[in-house]
Amino acid sequence: MMTTTPLRCGGVDFRNIVVLAFWITLTNFGGAAVTVPAAAAVTVWLAIGRVWRMALIWALLFVGGALLVVTTKVLFLGWGIGIRALDFTGISGHAMQAAALFPTMAYLVLQDRSQRIRLGGVALALLFSAGVAASRVALAAHSVSEAVAGCVVGFAVSAAFIYLTRKLDTPKLRMLPVALSLFALVAFLHGESVPTQRWITDVALHLSGREQSFRRAQWKMDGAQRLDKHVVLKTMQILPDKKTPAPR
Repeated sequence: MMTTTPLRCGGVDFRNIVVLAFWITLTNFGGAAVTVPAAAAVTVWLAIGRVWRMALIWALLFVGGALLVVTTKVLFLGWGIGIRALDFTGISGHAMQAAALFPTMAYLVLQDRSQRIRLGGVALALLFSAGVAASRVALAAHSVSEAVAGCVVGFAVSAAFIYLTRKLDTPKLRMLPVALSLFALVAFLHGESVPTQRWITDVALHLSGREQSFRRAQWKMDGAQRLDKHVVLKTMQILPDKKTPAPR
């Protein structure tokens, strides 16, 4: 029976390094440093193509999704509002932004292709976005519920855009330059970062008046302690009082 020998050097498992690098590379595609400028570029291209209503719909949908993400994070960081049973402390921004942007990009740049190719491109973009969401869980940046919520909101944004613009005029653009410029922008910005979490935390602390934000570990521990106390009180209510028999 053959066994595989781990690729190690100096106690370091190179397979773990490769896997970690893969997840980091994938997750960076959902960062605000990439998705926000790319979403703005989509808006600009739509405006250049003289489809003003389409540009407005896209901008409002993307901003609306982003505001929903920020709202859930502010509520947790400032007031500890979340769902402990689901380990939910806020919608994943990476997952939402990727799921909103990339299917929309595929839908637009493939507008001159057949319906089958266009839908296939959107489906591949959806799978890629799901991969970005999975990377957030793999890197322990978000729980499964938060990553799934990000996908749901992002897919809702891209689906709403496709549905609302299906009968509008197509942009008067050559799609090859549009596609190349968008892909070049994403590639150029990949790996860059902006301190969005710090900004959101500052907003949460300012609005709530707290000096420190809520943290997942302590929040879960507090919830567990309250649950234990609740169980003890319920048990005390259920168990009958044991009275000491009077001496004869």
